[in-house]
Amino acid sequence: MTQHDNDPAWPDHKPTALLVLADGTVLEGFGLGAEGHAVGEVCFNTAMTGYEEILTDPSYAGQLITFTFPHIGNVGTNEEDIETVNMAATPGARGVILRTAITDPSNYRATKHLDQWLKARGIIGLSGIDTRALTALIRSKGMPNAVIAHSRTGEFDLHGLKEEAREWPGLEGMDLVPMVTSGQRFTWDETPWAWDKGFGRQDKAEFNVVAIDYGIKRNILRLLAGVGCKVTVVPATTSSEDILAMKPDGVFLSNGPGDPAATGKYAVPVIRDVIKSGTPTFGICLGHQMLGLAVGARTKKMHQGHHGANHPVKDETTGKVEITSMNHGFAVDETTLPKGATQTHISLFDGSNCGIQLDGKPVFSVQYHPEASPGPRDSHYLFQRFADLMRQKKSA
Repeated sequence: MTQHDNDPAWPDHKPTALLVLADGTVLEGFGLGAEGHAVGEVCFNTAMTGYEEILTDPSYAGQLITFTFPHIGNVGTNEEDIETVNMAATPGARGVILRTAITDPSNYRATKHLDQWLKARGIIGLSGIDTRALTALIRSKGMPNAVIAHSRTGEFDLHGLKEEAREWPGLEGMDLVPMVTSGQRFTWDETPWAWDKGFGRQDKAEFNVVAIDYGIKRNILRLLAGVGCKVTVVPATTSSEDILAMKPDGVFLSNGPGDPAATGKYAVPVIRDVIKSGTPTFGICLGHQMLGLAVGARTKKMHQGHHGANHPVKDETTGKVEITSMNHGFAVDETTLPKGATQTHISLFDGSNCGIQLDGKPVFSVQYHPEASPGPRDSHYLFQRFADLMRQKKSA
């Protein structure tokens, strides 16, 4: 902000929030949401809608989200659009970075201002910086580690913040699933939202599905219920013996945060046992990555990740292109997929792997989020595909 030399009335706004990058760069802005500071990896999200779902997605644990769309908060918040299932867990994103200040909400579904909502959930926010420049920096240099800080007084321990940002080890090698997984088993029967009706209930289940919770989202559970599933959600560390003892028609591997190789140390043996049992299996995001690890592939850290609601993905089995929602900073290295694991989907942005299936087995997964509705519902068919596999297995 520049003050005109001959204009004494020009306001001198003292910064009340900082974004301190690991390389020592300091970006000044104005605080919103909770006060305090938080450390994480800075990513950018290109979605123009769905900020509440994004901020409560457990897959964003350990990250600070920069929204490239400038008008965030204009439709307020409500209790129906929260994606976190385990309300006692970390709320998802550690911080949010915006271009402009939050305006008063203008939407018939709004029940709370975004600033109040952020305060209630302990999420630190910053506005007033050039998010286009920050996005360009991420695209050029990769996702930096950083500390976001908010103080109404504008007083900060800058040296301490720089040191914390520099010393944070980053997401590689970090298992964040214990922060977001459910602490105990529970069942789910809520079905998808309908206009002027709200959510429904599944009362005539055709399938018994066990969902392993690595940070599962509510709308995934709703869409599973919507295709006829009675869903039992189990903690991430549940043994394969306990899962198979429930005699599931299918097993779902959920999304989640952190490095899949770190979580895979305890998750991969379970997934391998499930595959050996012949049980139909469907994975999304982190579940997809760990399925890849379970069959012998490797995962890799991405340069800038994929975060947004406008990512084109090609289904190589049909030739169709889907517009998808994505949120991942790691990916399956398609060059390491073994014989018997076929790549089914690819990103049309960078050609990275976005789906696999196991030849001759009822097992498949995708990297993106088919439960999301960024406008089109191009990918909802995958839940029906899972149901079809379970139906075929039962009839056989």
